[in-house]
Amino acid sequence: MVIGVDAGGTSTRCVVAALDGRVLSRGRAGGANQNSSADPSAAFAEVLRAALAPAGDVRVVGAVFGVAGASEAGREHAEATVGRAWRAQELPGTPVVRDDITVAFAAGTAQRTGSVLIAGTGAAAALVDDGEVVRRCDGYGWLLGDEGSAVWLGLAGLRAVMAGIDGRGPATALTTALAAELGIAPGDNQLIIRAVYAMHPAELGRLAPEVARAATAGDGVAASIVAQAAGLLLRNLGAVRAGAPAGAPVVLAGSLLAGGPVADAVREGLRGEGVRPGFGADGAVGAAGLALRAVGAPESGYAALLARAQ
Repeated sequence: MVIGVDAGGTSTRCVVAALDGRVLSRGRAGGANQNSSADPSAAFAEVLRAALAPAGDVRVVGAVFGVAGASEAGREHAEATVGRAWRAQELPGTPVVRDDITVAFAAGTAQRTGSVLIAGTGAAAALVDDGEVVRRCDGYGWLLGDEGSAVWLGLAGLRAVMAGIDGRGPATALTTALAAELGIAPGDNQLIIRAVYAMHPAELGRLAPEVARAATAGDGVAASIVAQAAGLLLRNLGAVRAGAPAGAPVVLAGSLLAGGPVADAVREGLRGEGVRPGFGADGAVGAAGLALRAVGAPESGYAALLARAQ
């Protein structure tokens, strides 16, 4: 069997798959982004235990971990974190650690070359070729980038609320909605400061659904934030698609692009360019597909795995 893991800022998912593409079991744990999650090592250990327990007596022959924050700058740290969890489960061999971008693309298509746009807790666009990112735009974390992500939306919503409270900006329904999500009384910027600075950065992503709901309900401030997020995401995707072969697939991935006003705006923008994107529903499936390819399993197993995941 092979193991595929997709680790983002909010959650970590694991798939155990047979070489013919059958999914034997799954597991889920907290976030394991190397830059913004509280305890990535614990999340990896938990997700492996959760997925392997129901799988029974299996022989693991390969594994791929797609880890947010494991680009070149964070690869060594991610490999060490994954390795500790792997050895704790007494699993054989050494798992392959990749950026979560590659497994997101692999979850949406079995083709080897194409573009992917991710918008979940973080956000990035990339051109992928044979399991490697060859061109990348953003994905720099909440402090330096991740424009259009759930964390970005949450921060933009909070900034709009603060501006509305102190008179720099218009009133918005987000004042009440975000206060409720934070568990505080609305209209007090000091309470917002105290609540937000006590949060881990990745937790700010939980405010994004409130921004999306307010936009759908007609709040002008929220709608402007959503439109800006979609524009940033499309810009980033366009930057990497410029280097893609003609007709190469485009894959969307992440919670914000699964549905809702940001996803609608992004898809509308792509339709205007004649692009019909696929969707990578589960990065752990993509990671398992890459693991199947890495151990030399038939490509039919990868195709079957993706078909079952749709």
